Amino acid sequence: MPTLLHIDSSPLYDRSISRALTSEFVTQWKAAHPDGKVVVRDLNATVIPPIDAAWVGAVFTPEEAQTPEQKEIVTLSNTLLAELFEADEYVIGVPMHNFGPPSVLKLWVDQIARVGKTFSYADGTPKGLIVGKKATFLIATGGIYDAQTQMASYNFVEPYLRSVFGFLGVTDATFFTAGGVQAVNHGKVDRKTFLVPHLQAVQAHVNQAL
Repeated sequence: MPTLLHIDSSPLYDRSISRALTSEFVTQWKAAHPDGKVVVRDLNATVIPPIDAAWVGAVFTPEEAQTPEQKEIVTLSNTLLAELFEADEYVIGVPMHNFGPPSVLKLWVDQIARVGKTFSYADGTPKGLIVGKKATFLIATGGIYDAQTQMASYNFVEPYLRSVFGFLGVTDATFFTAGGVQAVNHGKVDRKTFLVPHLQAVQAHVNQAL
């Protein structure tokens, strides 16, 4: 039974473009995998504390030596890791915030990027441990940051995600960006009209993967 991990990080919910895209992806994926399982992780509905000295101490302490307090500290991280390893595929909705990924997504990454769990340094060489997975990132940006545009150098979303997930072993990654969302937010472009080509791209991507 295939498993899809569905992650959203936009705080806008019904107004969110990235959530509309991930919702369509999930709809298409379910139709293609009627026996499949979808695990939902809404990062805005998950309290993810920033890592601190206690967290670092806990994750670098062997599990058999962890105190009850340390075990409690890493409970969320272990849960998020279990979701990653259980799933065969990921779909992640990402709005651009100040040229980069939203803070809740960065907090999530900090929880799952763990030496000995998702990457190792065998012989001093980094090696990703999340293997055999594929990820689709559905990004929404207020402006246009496509390659060769004036603002392209300000886009730190895709480079960051491609680097982090590649480092962790997820090299089968696809990125779709819905750029120009500010026109929708300001009422200059109809939301449904704006979404049509992006929803079609998502539909084609899921069906092509079959």
